[in-house]
Amino acid sequence: MTFGFIGTGNMGGALARAARRRLEGEQILLANRTERKAAALAEELGAALSNSRTIAENADYLFLGVKPQMMGELLKKLSPVLAERESRFVLVSMAAGLTIADIQSMAGWDCPVIRIMPNTPCSIGEGMILYTPGPGVTEAETAVFLEAMAGAGRFSLLPEGLMDAGSAVAGCGPAFADLFLEALADGGVACGLPRAQAMEFAAQMTLGAAKLALESGRHPGVLKDAVCSPGGTTIQGVRTLEQAGFRGAVMEAVISAYEKTLSLKP
Repeated sequence: MTFGFIGTGNMGGALARAARRRLEGEQILLANRTERKAAALAEELGAALSNSRTIAENADYLFLGVKPQMMGELLKKLSPVLAERESRFVLVSMAAGLTIADIQSMAGWDCPVIRIMPNTPCSIGEGMILYTPGPGVTEAETAVFLEAMAGAGRFSLLPEGLMDAGSAVAGCGPAFADLFLEALADGGVACGLPRAQAMEFAAQMTLGAAKLALESGRHPGVLKDAVCSPGGTTIQGVRTLEQAGFRGAVMEAVISAYEKTLSLKP
């Protein structure tokens, strides 16, 4: 089983690192427009440096890690190679805004496609990956994909019509969370904490709060109330966040990201 990654930028590289947790280095082929970037990742992972044509000719799963506006050009180049193959293959698209039908239209035929929306924490095995298999993908192929990529983190099957909304939360969310982490640490520094400790406290707190929400299954409002003692310090901080429109700002960030994704559609 061979997994080929065409595009080894932030997201393609994160997924290749995740794949390496379950696959041997020789099962992973890497290609990038700037070859030195793929070469550096290949050396890091013990994977094979390749090119897009070789991946199109040989890989069982082809990860298309290019920007949406570059997808048409890539598939126009790869489609004749893919059409000549006798062995089965699956395209894996992570391009924001492009549906399975879009990918097939760009390729010029109804090739099998799994659409995914991953996020950067995949690189450390803590990703949130949304996925939907296209009509040409078998259950066995989906199962192999999920098993091989299990090192990326948590997978969630999502109807394609909800993929853009899910991406606005899970895909864009790490940037929003990073802003929150930075702000928490800045607040700690303003109160006298050394920068490194302030960041450690903020990051571990966020990690713990997220795991508590997932593992307990309790509503975040209930978890928030458990920290807010009557007349205490936390409720005063919550009051300040509410006065600043914190929740509304976060909601608007997600909606803005979603609307931008819709605007990327061809």
